[in-house]
Amino acid sequence: MPSPKGNALVGQSGGPTCVINQSLVGIVEECLASDAVRSVYGAIHGLRGILDENLVDLGRETRSTLEAVAGTPCAGLRSVRMKPTRADCAAALEVLRAHDVRYFFYIGGNDTAETANLLNEVAVAEGYELRLFHVPKTIDNDLRVTDHCPGYGSAARFVAQALMGDDQDNRSLPGIKIDVIMGRDAGWLTASSVLARTYEGAGPHLIYLPETAFSMDGFLADVEGAYRTHGRCLVAVSEGIRDAEGTLIAKSKEVDEFGNMQLSGSGALGDLLAAAVKSGLGASLRVRADTFGYLQRSFFGAASEVDAAEAREVGRTAVRVATAGDVPHGSIIIEREAGPEYRARFGVTELANVARHTRPLEPHFIRGANDIAEEFLDYVRPLVGALPRPGILAEHFVAKRLDRSAAGS
Repeated sequence: MPSPKGNALVGQSGGPTCVINQSLVGIVEECLASDAVRSVYGAIHGLRGILDENLVDLGRETRSTLEAVAGTPCAGLRSVRMKPTRADCAAALEVLRAHDVRYFFYIGGNDTAETANLLNEVAVAEGYELRLFHVPKTIDNDLRVTDHCPGYGSAARFVAQALMGDDQDNRSLPGIKIDVIMGRDAGWLTASSVLARTYEGAGPHLIYLPETAFSMDGFLADVEGAYRTHGRCLVAVSEGIRDAEGTLIAKSKEVDEFGNMQLSGSGALGDLLAAAVKSGLGASLRVRADTFGYLQRSFFGAASEVDAAEAREVGRTAVRVATAGDVPHGSIIIEREAGPEYRARFGVTELANVARHTRPLEPHFIRGANDIAEEFLDYVRPLVGALPRPGILAEHFVAKRLDRSAAGS
């Protein structure tokens, strides 16, 4: 089918990432190069900005500004968490019609794909010719069909480096340290902490995911065993760990518009686990807990080169597919090519395949109740890139000269 001529609109939705603006700029530059696109606009705060008609002309930005934005974490157009009704989507379509928007690109996760799918259904029902594409991003890496999600590699890089540093801190002043990492329903990000194991005995010594049933008794036994083996214990735990019945270990009364329980930014789980360790294993133990929170998705300097390049390319691909004329709507995916060297190709899948659903960490990447399989390292390393390696003293001890046995008799 021939491509319509008209304007393009870009929006960003959901939790930001370190490379989400790479996708934004990839869309803008490809739109500016397309004969099918007259002007390219941005919606401030996503769907909410469309409804309020808060649009900006991205075509008027300088190239240097766009490149600076591309390298800046979090949503340059600002983001939104909004679960729209069909009436909301009908109202949004009126705004698109008024501005002759024929191409809409919505950058986000599975909730964003659900919104895009609903808006697309309304456009089809009303007979409005609109090429609508979901451009993926999420540090949770839990979108279906795609091999991995833009934003994940950089967040995984942050987690790996943070755990490497925390491991050295824990080695310097031995004790029990618990790090709570984002991941309400999927353990992809927590699993990346395994990259911190760069030498024999390095932590995290224990890793807990939402995909495996969590037992407090088992946890205390695991911690005690690791502490006995290493003289210390570093734990990586997903915020979404659940018991055998599927009940969250740490709950929250706060939910977003999509009904997702808000766990990030709270120290509840870390405090609960730290208190359990002190109560179960000894109040004199040095026990600390940190919740990584939003730094995982917004830290300057943590961007992976592969992640940044792929985030730019999914934006470009969305425009190319949209303006080619063959596929009127969909979600962009990344596929990993077979072979010894990492290579990716980009494609498209139905919106309904991605909307709302989540993909858990695959079973073959999990080892037991508290560890990650070696196979996962082959999956994640190319996405994260080269990591620093800590220097460890050889510790050539000087021979002791005092006879302590006589002093103690």
